[in-house]
Amino acid sequence: MNYRNHSLSLLNGQNDLFGDNETEFTIDRSFHTAKRVELDEYSWVEIVPGWASGASVLFEQMLASVPWAEHQRRMFNKVFLEPRMTAAYPDIRQISQEGLLKAMAALSDHYGVPYDGLWMNLYRSGRDGTGWHRDYPSCRKLECIVPVLTLGASRKFLIKPIKGGSSLTFIPSSGDLVVMGGRAQQDWVHCVPKEPGIPDARISVNFMSQSQAVRDS
Repeated sequence: MNYRNHSLSLLNGQNDLFGDNETEFTIDRSFHTAKRVELDEYSWVEIVPGWASGASVLFEQMLASVPWAEHQRRMFNKVFLEPRMTAAYPDIRQISQEGLLKAMAALSDHYGVPYDGLWMNLYRSGRDGTGWHRDYPSCRKLECIVPVLTLGASRKFLIKPIKGGSSLTFIPSSGDLVVMGGRAQQDWVHCVPKEPGIPDARISVNFMSQSQAVRDS
């Protein structure tokens, strides 16, 4: 299915979800709504509700212009089609959406990490999801800071210790920022579980830095 050609009909159904008053994408450079959750002594998650205003504007732009593609993955000697679509801008010069560039600059200033690339996921509905994983190889240092911006439908985001244990659940809304920091990419795993009852699409924008993709010496 060519999802990009299907975008118009999907967006017609999303207008009621987002409302029709959003005309400009802006971000809160003060991060004044940020709330940090300490996962353990070395790891944390920060939630920034309402970090981006006009999120539906950027959602529509990305749905129509990003080169979304389906990919196959091999696991346990079997090949299967990933239940999501993905795209990447490994070089900041590939990014044409002004809103993404503004977000990248604000995050770099606030967290002191030079974000210079993007990894993007498109969950077409609640039937799409992703299993437990770490953000490897984009995060190879012992400590990384990985911001993830949600656009579109609210979906559960779970994180749990890699050695086992109870998970924490967050449900970011469109325009909310979830930031994983410290050793959250080393000692914890996260996922977006399938939720078949959700008909609407979600885009997650993961901000990457080449400086974090290099192992500590």
